[in-house]
Amino acid sequence: MKKFHGTGVALVTPFNADGSVDFEGLKNLINYMVHGKVDYLVSLGTTGEASTLNKNEKKKIWEYTAEINNGRLPLVAGIGGNDTAEVTESIRTFEVNGYDAILSASPYYNKPTQEGIYQHYKAISEASALPVLLYNVPGRTGSNVSPETTCRLASDFKNIIGTKEASGSFDQFNQILRDKPEGFMLISGDDPVALPMMALGAVGVISVIGNALPKALSDMIRLCLQGEFAQATPAHLSLIEFTRLVFAEGNPAGVKTALKYLDICGDKVRLPLVGVSTGLEEQIIAQVKKLMA
Repeated sequence: MKKFHGTGVALVTPFNADGSVDFEGLKNLINYMVHGKVDYLVSLGTTGEASTLNKNEKKKIWEYTAEINNGRLPLVAGIGGNDTAEVTESIRTFEVNGYDAILSASPYYNKPTQEGIYQHYKAISEASALPVLLYNVPGRTGSNVSPETTCRLASDFKNIIGTKEASGSFDQFNQILRDKPEGFMLISGDDPVALPMMALGAVGVISVIGNALPKALSDMIRLCLQGEFAQATPAHLSLIEFTRLVFAEGNPAGVKTALKYLDICGDKVRLPLVGVSTGLEEQIIAQVKKLMA
């Protein structure tokens, strides 16, 4: 699964001023990612505001993304939820043409036990015609996928090929790296800790800031993959303030502000999300100017 080593970008979903999906903006974004030399794309993850899209919109976005990408980069579809039956049905009926894997966040709100999380992913594994990436993001879901559950799933289901880890716990990362089966991928789910995670043995990142700065980020991650951490560190440090600002008032409002300035797509988000404040917008734009100078 080397195709998922390096920089993956969790694509935003551009919207027009009236709230409809901006497919021209999405085309601009995909081409910008290809030119920025990222390694793969994730369509309709958390950053894509999937929770505010209906089934028909999701279907059109997945189809359009595959069409515009046209095989240039590996594609991952984000399909998750807190109703196992609904998630598995969505995965069974997913049109896999053009896609290489499924990324599925652990169930939110229900706060299942570790056995419940295991059984949820077991059902997903059995339903999926594509390889599956786990996604652990306790800050959004309200529950953590333990290292023991992650490694149990990795050992029991060969089509579960990796995990996007956004727990922020290096103790958890260490345990996964120690106990996982060979070839199972640990992928950073947080931009600020991608470098230190890769120093431990993670194979890359699924990024938010890569939407706006694909080349700067992918160049840094490529150095990490080559073990050139001393060379990668200045780039890592230069991105810290931009990353902080992008997340200061929520994702993806911050990164969409940068994309609007770069003339890739607009900054519209769907309620209950709102755009960033004027003061933060000015700070984000100033950082983009500085980083792209």
